[in-house]
Amino acid sequence: MYYIKKTMEISACHRLELDYESKCTNRHGHNWLITVYCKARELNANGMVCDFTDVKRRIHGYLDHGDLNELLPFNPTAENIARWCTEQIPECYKTTVQESEGNTATYVADEE
Repeated sequence: MYYIKKTMEISACHRLELDYESKCTNRHGHNWLITVYCKARELNANGMVCDFTDVKRRIHGYLDHGDLNELLPFNPTAENIARWCTEQIPECYKTTVQESEGNTATYVADEE
């Protein structure tokens, strides 16, 4: 099995839709650290699990400097963002999203 990981810093804003009072319901920004983990039993024709540049384009290129409430069709919590990132890359099995120091969410796709 081959494994790669790609870490990207994304500047983006969001506001959370919550059923309790919180300052996070106000629009605010983070410099998110997003790490995607990919794997493959066999390397592709180019000798890669997947192309780091393609991973960056799909995640960073779409989210960076955006309003996550406008870009994503769900409440943009760190947990939901982690799942969305994992679903964007076929070879991705896990994503970690750090929205600030000490606040990190991880999504791991079900193993088959």
